[in-house]
Amino acid sequence: MLLDTASLYFRAYFGVPDTVRAPDGTPVNAVRGLLDFIARLVQDHRPDELVACWDDDWRPQWRVDLIPSYKAHRVAEETPSDRPDVEEVPDTLSPQVPVIVDVLAALGIARVGAPGFEADDVIGTLTARATGPVDIVTGDRDLFQLVDDARGVRVLYPRKGVGDCDLVDDELIRAKYGVRPDQYADMAALRGDASDGLPGVKGIGDKTAAQLIAEYGDLAGVRAAAADRTSRLTPAKRRGIVEAAAYLDVAPEVVRVARDVPLPEFSAELPSAPRDPEALAALVERWGLGGAVGRLLPVLAR
Repeated sequence: MLLDTASLYFRAYFGVPDTVRAPDGTPVNAVRGLLDFIARLVQDHRPDELVACWDDDWRPQWRVDLIPSYKAHRVAEETPSDRPDVEEVPDTLSPQVPVIVDVLAALGIARVGAPGFEADDVIGTLTARATGPVDIVTGDRDLFQLVDDARGVRVLYPRKGVGDCDLVDDELIRAKYGVRPDQYADMAALRGDASDGLPGVKGIGDKTAAQLIAEYGDLAGVRAAAADRTSRLTPAKRRGIVEAAAYLDVAPEVVRVARDVPLPEFSAELPSAPRDPEALAALVERWGLGGAVGRLLPVLAR
């Protein structure tokens, strides 16, 4: 089981009231919510291994070099001069992230990132390396490109909390989007994604992008059809695709998750007991996490 950790702790932050606080009054709603998510996921799906995949770089420079608008709208307006790409997050969430790091370490749950890469890329790499079934837990549709029934790779896409997830497999992607999972990244590049600062091709949305990829096979096929005046493309679609050539030259590399990221050595084995009980006890006391940790530990022990 691979967790898109930031996706889950953002969901927890907005789903758990900020009245959930440590003894000193500091909000810990994201911490508690994430721990409850992990408890529910482990209870429901019983993974042998679990990795909290991490954004060591939420906006990698190599992606920005290709498309400067990539996630540009999420950059905080006032950031230190030596850190120009600090992500704008709610004031009461940022202080909770180091607590999440400490609690995962004390529990012994693997947290894995890689310099210059996003959690998506870590997930892509670990999925490529996996020799058995993989459940990817994320609220990010971009990871649908990794779904592979033949290898047992599916996405658990939370609808409400994590107890109510869409199980995204080949069939669901075909039914919802009209393309195969291996075509999803090309479709996403063609339509763009405002939430990631990807402009897409003017006039082409979800439905049209899916139709074009399904008809012509992939993005290269769509571009070849646009260059072929005898193809069935309408003049407007042909013009939009041709005019977006510079974007389409680089978009696939930005949209596709990396699958060969160098990762540190780690153990993904799900712990049955805390790695550092004393550190965990101190964290529980300091941050008032007795309820959440008390719910998680018995699930891990089972």
